[in-house]
Amino acid sequence: MRAGRRCGAGVLTVFIATHNGGRTLPRVLDAYTQLVPPPGGWKLVLIDNGSDDDSPRILRSFLDRLPLALVSEPRRGKNRALNRGLGDLEGDLAVFSDDDVLPARDWLVQLRAAADQHPECGAFGGHILPAWDVPPDEWVRDWVPSAPVFGVSDAPRDSGPCEPTKIWGSNMAVRAEWLRRGHRFDERIGPNGSATYSMGGETEFTLRLALTENVACWHCADAHVSHIIGARQMTRAFALKRAFHLGRCVRRESAQRARAGQPHVPRGPRAICQGLAGALASLASARRSADARREFEARWQLSLWAGCLYEALGSRYAPQDPTDDGRITA
Repeated sequence: MRAGRRCGAGVLTVFIATHNGGRTLPRVLDAYTQLVPPPGGWKLVLIDNGSDDDSPRILRSFLDRLPLALVSEPRRGKNRALNRGLGDLEGDLAVFSDDDVLPARDWLVQLRAAADQHPECGAFGGHILPAWDVPPDEWVRDWVPSAPVFGVSDAPRDSGPCEPTKIWGSNMAVRAEWLRRGHRFDERIGPNGSATYSMGGETEFTLRLALTENVACWHCADAHVSHIIGARQMTRAFALKRAFHLGRCVRRESAQRARAGQPHVPRGPRAICQGLAGALASLASARRSADARREFEARWQLSLWAGCLYEALGSRYAPQDPTDDGRITA
């Protein structure tokens, strides 16, 4: 069934960037065909970010089943792809998700209702559940921090105001007015094919809106999606890589808040050195006691602080121009 779309302020546009998403795209797009259309209608913009698998054919196969616009951005980078796709924005609400995320049937209805009921808020998020491809081993469930590693919510929470960094890219909506004013995703961060990228492109965006524009954020408890988690993600190597990406993110967020004069967790040179030293000491102790869980947790902390150090020493995240607020100009 091709969902209907009507012109007007009530239209919302969903954006998904994909790079070699052929494994999950058929399942994800089939779920989109089952969506209950929100009041005012909707459209879906899929941005192919340089895929060399079967993704382009899969995307075209849904053209007659979805209100779908296809966009190409060959230069790698999720944020770059999303920014290219924003040229197809229609309506008053931009919704973002991923090519490995399954929406609940009423997902867009719930986000539309939250936006309509809370005009004081400019950004909205919802609950992200895990959709395990295979049952996870016990150590995956018990040891691994599920939020940063698997991109799922820590726990269900009630609807209400939330911190901007609690809105994640798999389940996120922003009022279109902020995009039409020139705000864009920072293309220096986010997945880009590099092994050392900084995660948190969407949270950087929402935090920037909150710090520079006083945009309030809302958690919509009834807006559900499920993140597909494959077997390749249930490994120690994958989890530790995510810790490194997270380290870059938390260092950047700390600097972002500090520049705005806001309270923040210190991630300066002293804190990084202390964190690395503590993680190394914990790792040595865990090895002596042959405690596998403690060793994994120490390695996690070591990878996280290594990411902080990389961001502090190797990143050029901070704008050279102090007036640069992340917008684009015509």
